[in-house]
Amino acid sequence: MRLSWVQVLTVLSICLSAVATATGAEGKRKLQIGVKKRVDHCPIKSRKGDVLHMHYTGKLEDGTEFDSSLPQNQPFVFSLGTGQVIKGWDQGLLGMCEGEKRKLVIPPELGYGDRGAPPKIPGGATLVFEVELLKIERRSEL
Repeated sequence: MRLSWVQVLTVLSICLSAVATATGAEGKRKLQIGVKKRVDHCPIKSRKGDVLHMHYTGKLEDGTEFDSSLPQNQPFVFSLGTGQVIKGWDQGLLGMCEGEKRKLVIPPELGYGDRGAPPKIPGGATLVFEVELLKIERRSEL
């Protein structure tokens, strides 16, 4: 079967369009958020400024685990949206309910970038986190 140049260019155009869609307008990959466990009762959702208590397991794309709060059964506690964690967490944990579980696939630009976090996280690494929100502490508004 012979393909004409028009057919080849059409297929190439479709492929490039699919890649552009997956990577976003600037050529950067986007944060992917998957809800693994929903909760029935959600009186408050996480927002910027909340103190979150999380369990997490972080892996590289190849499945290599680089960190987890589970073995010590010690939740990680931080303030959301204040730069205490990587941008992928600050963005990917918004609107979460206590008891909810999510899977975050974080591109390097929203993780540790080209420098990585040696020795466990190489430069340019995409990070995969399984997270569970245990508790939201909301500061009273003045």
